[in-house]
Amino acid sequence: MNNPLYDTFFGKHRGKTTPFLRLADGTVITHDGFLQTAAQYANLLTDLGVKAGDRIAVQIAKSPQSLAVYCACVQAGIIFLPLNTAYTAEEVSYFVENSGARVLLCDESRAGDLNSVAKAANAILETLNGDGSGSFTTKAVEHPVRFDTVARGEDDLAAFLYTSGTTGRSKGAMLTQANLMSNAKTLAEEWRFTEQDVLLHALPIFHTHGLFVATNITLFAGGQMIFLPKFDLDQILAHMPDATTMMGVPTFYTRLLDDARFTKDLAQHMRLFVSGSAPLLAETHVAFETRTGHRILERYGMTETNMNTSNPYDGERRAGTVGFALPGVEVKITDADTGEILPQGEIGQIEVRGPNVFKGYWQMPEKTAEELREDGFFITGDLGQFDADGYLQIVGRNKDLIISGGYNIYPKEIELLLDEEEGVLESAVIGVPHPDFGETVVGILVPRAGVELDLDRIKASVGTSLARFKQPQKLIVLPELPRNTMGKVQKKALREDYAELFAAK
Repeated sequence: MNNPLYDTFFGKHRGKTTPFLRLADGTVITHDGFLQTAAQYANLLTDLGVKAGDRIAVQIAKSPQSLAVYCACVQAGIIFLPLNTAYTAEEVSYFVENSGARVLLCDESRAGDLNSVAKAANAILETLNGDGSGSFTTKAVEHPVRFDTVARGEDDLAAFLYTSGTTGRSKGAMLTQANLMSNAKTLAEEWRFTEQDVLLHALPIFHTHGLFVATNITLFAGGQMIFLPKFDLDQILAHMPDATTMMGVPTFYTRLLDDARFTKDLAQHMRLFVSGSAPLLAETHVAFETRTGHRILERYGMTETNMNTSNPYDGERRAGTVGFALPGVEVKITDADTGEILPQGEIGQIEVRGPNVFKGYWQMPEKTAEELREDGFFITGDLGQFDADGYLQIVGRNKDLIISGGYNIYPKEIELLLDEEEGVLESAVIGVPHPDFGETVVGILVPRAGVELDLDRIKASVGTSLARFKQPQKLIVLPELPRNTMGKVQKKALREDYAELFAAK
């Protein structure tokens, strides 16, 4: 049967005995072996009463089996909903109920907590552990290794990805087959992926980066993955000689640079290092290139769109930018109030349009109408600007914009100055309530190891480059910045922690 997503990513590999997944313990899983497992899972899901268009929610550890669940869903036309393994039972309850998931798949250790969640949502609870054991796989082995692929079209939904919910209830972004196929095809071509590539994969697969970028590109190109459960420095260093490419978040690269075993010789044979999901410091770019001779390729994407822009494979990969719009994708900078396109160099909201842009938010027509224009442009909520050469620079999130005394202040401008100060490893700038100005600027600093920061000197130094209304009213030192699992700084948490800083005593 015709199922474009399955045919493009999986079906074409049927019968191939070439390696697909290489595990940390040396186990090799072939393309056909993987597809046979996925077919058993598709048969089991069908027997459980899950039909095309239904949802299955999974909160399970990364493993070949968990990836096969994704494949099974595509083959059976089921909408795949991966959930962060750190979510609490209360959070999972919202996702399962909101999505109307028919099955909840979880680790055995969570079954006690999630049993009531599944019952309340009238969902079937099955278990799948990181080692491949669990009720789901026990039942699946009794099923055939072939499954009649369910017919689906490019406009049919393939996955839900829920936003992080930092400004209210999480929204379920509906991604179609066409969304996932177009993005993987474009990225594979732009980044020159072929069946000769071996991707060092240490990202989680509940997130678009690890699943719909790293995995889908490899599937489209027909390459292999060294499939590690998580980022483990020793394992990364041990397996790098067998890889050609690597995708990671910025912390992957800073940890590599902190280890003397990571040398130019170890990385010399690599073809490409890609970074995303959080901003990469310009300093990391420089240090990585100095150490290895490689310049990390940084790109920009979102839950709702997968990837939008990328620094070029051939040409200058400019630090502090996320490059140019991908082929077929339009990116514009607009005025948040009028929606008008702003002149080059001015900061405004980033809007994108293309085959990668999601269909809308599940059961939230008002939110969809607010953020997805009738002409197809998606209002990302990110602020950015194009430099003189057309490279896109992300300035911050719209919600992170500070308005002090009626003036707009962009945290990124101040962070770039703070990061350059002697002894500062990184910084985060937030706005907190102020009785006179409405909001005022606070800088959070993380010092380099063993350094005691002179806050008065730093404040005076950045003050020479900033208008008075932009200058931090207070600098605070923390050992590290709060981050989510993908490395993004959680400014909402910082704003909450320091909300009373200037409150009347």
